Amino acid sequence: MTENLPPCPECSSAYTYEMGALLICPECGHEWTPASAEPAGDTGDKVIRDSVGNVLADGDSVTVIKSLKVKGSPTGIKAGTKVRNIRLVDGVDGHDIDCKIDGFGSMQLKSSVVKKS
Repeated sequence: MTENLPPCPECSSAYTYEMGALLICPECGHEWTPASAEPAGDTGDKVIRDSVGNVLADGDSVTVIKSLKVKGSPTGIKAGTKVRNIRLVDGVDGHDIDCKIDGFGSMQLKSSVVKKS
């Protein structure tokens, strides 16, 4: 094997192999095209967009677009609630916005349920 294949973008395994037009990682099972691995690997910054496609940044204000249930709260967060001064984080289960909401305190939201104000 004289080819130098790139490591897996998911688990960084060096044991990738080529099958047709795809590269495959035997350790995690991730499949990708060689062209798609390069842009994702060169920068550590991830662009986070709201529900309509606007790019979000730290300090932005957003509006919640659908009612959300909150564990331990009888009312939840209503659609139209404004949230100011958000922080973008690499959270759990797609929760990529860290914020404080009046009446609820500090919590994390998914960018798919907010719209930039």
